[in-house]
Amino acid sequence: MIQYVAQLALVVRDYDQAIDFYTRKLHFTLVEDTYLPQQDKRWVVIAPPGSNSATILLAQASTPEQESYIGNQAGGRVFLFLATDDFWRDYRDMTQQGIHFVRAPKEETYGTVAVFEDLYGNQWDLIQYKESSPMYNRKPV
Repeated sequence: MIQYVAQLALVVRDYDQAIDFYTRKLHFTLVEDTYLPQQDKRWVVIAPPGSNSATILLAQASTPEQESYIGNQAGGRVFLFLATDDFWRDYRDMTQQGIHFVRAPKEETYGTVAVFEDLYGNQWDLIQYKESSPMYNRKPV
């Protein structure tokens, strides 16, 4: 049996604002941006550079309840983990792009990690796993 997480939904305030942030500041690829007239919404999919694993669906909030989760989809915990093959390259680039890090880089037993916020305040780990970490071999193929 083969299964995998294909996509995650990230609730955003505005499609274009989110596309701009993720593609310009984090260098994500805009995979798809399709208008769905029957639902009067867009299907907006992004992916980290060089990735062939799970993508992120940018889902614009359409109700007050959904809006209340923008920026806090994980209840104040780290929500997503952006793995990289070069932590310091990406950390320097992200700081130059004005990305706000809420936890400074730290060497852990599993790798080098720092916590940053996206444009809405969701917390992400930027992480480079060590070869000894079980996650190191979970790289997408």
